[in-house]
Amino acid sequence: MATEQSEAASAPQAKPAGEDNPNSVTLETPLKRGEQLIKKVTLRKPGTGELRGVHLAELIQLDVGSLCRVIPRISDPTLTEQEVAKLDPADTIQLGMVVVGFLSPKAATE
Repeated sequence: MATEQSEAASAPQAKPAGEDNPNSVTLETPLKRGEQLIKKVTLRKPGTGELRGVHLAELIQLDVGSLCRVIPRISDPTLTEQEVAKLDPADTIQLGMVVVGFLSPKAATE
């Protein structure tokens, strides 16, 4: 019983898309989608299927083409490949760093 409680307490919790969420990026240059202005993008950890067609080494090197394919699959709000391609380079790098963080082993980030 105590083991079950300690396992539940150590289970990773989903983080809300608030200010303190390290997976959220406030865009330096917001995206305009119709009348909507997108100022913040939250990424979630991709599953293996969402990395299809992309070389992991290219993602780690922040290859723009690879980021343009992966970010739409894991972003909230969902961005299109065309929207990602139009991002300010500084915003692309920030989002890319979040993606690279997802690919790093836990031991490397602790």
